[in-house]
Amino acid sequence: MPREKPARITGIAHVFAAAGYSVGGVRRLWQETAFRHIMLGLPVCVVVLALCDASLMEYTALFILFFGLVAVEALNTAIECIVDHLAPRWAEFARDAKDLGSLATMCLLLANGVFLASVVIRAVVVG
Repeated sequence: MPREKPARITGIAHVFAAAGYSVGGVRRLWQETAFRHIMLGLPVCVVVLALCDASLMEYTALFILFFGLVAVEALNTAIECIVDHLAPRWAEFARDAKDLGSLATMCLLLANGVFLASVVIRAVVVG
C-alpha cells in the first residue's frame, strides 16, 4: 500500500537528515560484494603506496580515485535496484542499464589500477 510522501525537511535539520540518508546508503552498499571488495582494496593500496614511499599528492590522488569509485559503485547499485524493481523478469533495457553501470565501475577500477601502477613504476625506476 502506498504511503504519503514525507514532509520536506529544511534548514539545519536538512543537513542532519542528508547525513542520515548517506549513512543509510553506506549500509545498503555494504550488502554488495563489489563494495566490500573495494573497501578491502583500499588498505592494500595504502600499503603499496607506503612501500613505494609515496608523496602526499599520491595519497591524495588515491583517496580521490577511491571516493570516485565508491560513488560510481553506489550509482551502479542504485541503477540495479531501480531496474530490478521495474523489470523483475529479463528485459533488454534492464540488461543494457546494468551493463552500462558495470562499465562505469570498471572504468574507475581501471583508473585506480593505472594510478597504482604508475606509482609502483615510479618507485622502481627512481627508487
